[in-house]
Amino acid sequence: MTAEGHPSAAPEVVDVVALGESMVTFLPSRPGRLADVPSFDRAIGGAESNVACVLAAAGHTARWVSRVGADGFGQHLVERIAGYGVDTGAVRTDPDRPTGIYFRTAADRATDAHEVAYYRSGSAASAMAVDTVDLAAARAGRVLHLSGITAALSAPCLELMGELTAPRPGRPLVSFDVNHRPALWRDADGPRVLLELARRADIVFVGDDEARDAWGLHGPRAIVEALPEPGIVVVKQGGDGATVFTRDARPTEDSGGDATFVRPPRVDVVAHIGAGDAFAAGFLSATLRGLPARDRLRHGHLFAAAALTTPGDLAAPPTRGHADRLAALDDTAWGRLRLGPGWTQAERATEEANTP
Repeated sequence: MTAEGHPSAAPEVVDVVALGESMVTFLPSRPGRLADVPSFDRAIGGAESNVACVLAAAGHTARWVSRVGADGFGQHLVERIAGYGVDTGAVRTDPDRPTGIYFRTAADRATDAHEVAYYRSGSAASAMAVDTVDLAAARAGRVLHLSGITAALSAPCLELMGELTAPRPGRPLVSFDVNHRPALWRDADGPRVLLELARRADIVFVGDDEARDAWGLHGPRAIVEALPEPGIVVVKQGGDGATVFTRDARPTEDSGGDATFVRPPRVDVVAHIGAGDAFAAGFLSATLRGLPARDRLRHGHLFAAAALTTPGDLAAPPTRGHADRLAALDDTAWGRLRLGPGWTQAERATEEANTP
């Protein structure tokens, strides 16, 4: 973690750089309304750092670029994220602004309904800007992973996003998760800004529900037609599955184009939080390894299943060997696959027991 005004040394190139705000999360010690919960357990949460942590746990080199306050919460974030094997050398400390925090209740399994109370206004991360972030470290990755959340934090953050997604020689592959959060936007420009940023990316992750709400688009075909520039567009369709379109498989006036759709395995859900970030991490992991489209989606679903079967934001992904074996199943076996709590830990224990 570097102090304000003291950039880190020339950065090493890593597989993935993730830039964005992370916050300390307080999870209730028992079910109930925030007004009634007597105590909370501390955790961490942040869309981009979640992706970095999961990728590092999956054996990739990852860096997190951000800003935190000069407080215990900022120190906790950096230590926890570094504990996953993520390079935090480009994280800067803001002496004047605090680290963001938030409180949440447990989600209802049937509806995913929950309460969330954010305390992030004026946070250290909202002061990320072109001149307060180590741009060299941000660009020193095979993939630069960003999300629409950062663009909503402040005008300087939006300017930073514009700089990082601008076409330039040697730009890393830009991965952009739309992450439409209407409550974060101070005006009605959010959907337009998100669409512009998505069109400047190389890989786009977007849910069909958020594309409908933000852009009035219905269905994967309409979404990919609105995003003609990115080489890869991944449309997440909730429990139904996900579709990936690549530049050479776009809809055409004559044929309607080709796409790859994969349903997820059946999962005994504990909590939905963090599943979208885990899906992105799984897809990016398979992309970095050069796997085909079907397997990229299957790895995304498997990493998401790891998150869905644990209560917090972050879950250990399946081992690479385990994920590869499951991703290689034939369609019938994949369709029968069912994953419950502890499925990744059980496989890890088996692999460790068989290791000489």
